[in-house]
Amino acid sequence: MSHQSQFTRSHLRLTSIILITVVVSLITPDSWNLVTRALAGWNVAVWANLLHMGWRMATSSHARVKAIAEREDAGAGTMLAILSIAAPLSLLAIILELTSAKGLSGTDQLFHYVFTGITVLGSWLLLGGIYTLHYARLYYQSEAKSRALRFPDAELNPDYWDFLYFSFTIAVAAQTSDVTVMSSGMRKAVLVQSVLSFFFNAAIIGLSINIAAGLIGN
Repeated sequence: MSHQSQFTRSHLRLTSIILITVVVSLITPDSWNLVTRALAGWNVAVWANLLHMGWRMATSSHARVKAIAEREDAGAGTMLAILSIAAPLSLLAIILELTSAKGLSGTDQLFHYVFTGITVLGSWLLLGGIYTLHYARLYYQSEAKSRALRFPDAELNPDYWDFLYFSFTIAVAAQTSDVTVMSSGMRKAVLVQSVLSFFFNAAIIGLSINIAAGLIGN
C-alpha cells in the first residue's frame, strides 16, 4: 500500500469536516452572524461524520475492525489532535452564540438555545467517537501478547462496541471501569481524553445553567 493511499485514508475524515464546514458556512443566510454561520457548518460536518462513524461501527465485524485499525498510519494521530482541539473550541463559539441570543426573545431565542444544545451534543459525541477509533488503532497495533488494553474477558476479540464502552466511560465518568490500560501510549491518550472530558462536562453544566437562567428570566 502506497504512502499516498495511507495519507488519503487517514486524512479523509478531517478533510471532509473542513470542507463541509466551509461550504455550509458560505451558503447559510447572509443575515446570520459569522459565528452562527460557522457553527452551522460545523454542525452539518460533525453530524454527517457521526452518522458515518455510527454506521461503520454498527456494521463492522471484529475482523474488519482489526483490519481497519492495523492499516491506520501516524496521520490518524494528527487528525485526533486537530479534532481534539476543534471540539472544545466549538464551545467558545457557543458562548458567543449565547451572548448574541440574550437580546432576542420568543422563537428566535429558542432557536439559538436549541442550536446551542445540538452543537454541544454533537461536539461531545464526536470527541468520544474519534477516541473510540484511536483506542481501536492503539489496541490492534500493539503486540498480540501485550495488548494496550486488557478486557475482563480474556479471550475477547474487541469490536467497536467494546472501544465505544471504554471511550464513553471516560467521557462520562472520567474513569476506565473494568478495562485495564496496559501501555504508555494508551495512558497518554486516556489522560488527554479525561482532561478534555472534564472541561467539556464542566462547560456543559455551565451552559445549561446559563440557558435555564435565560429561560426563567423571560
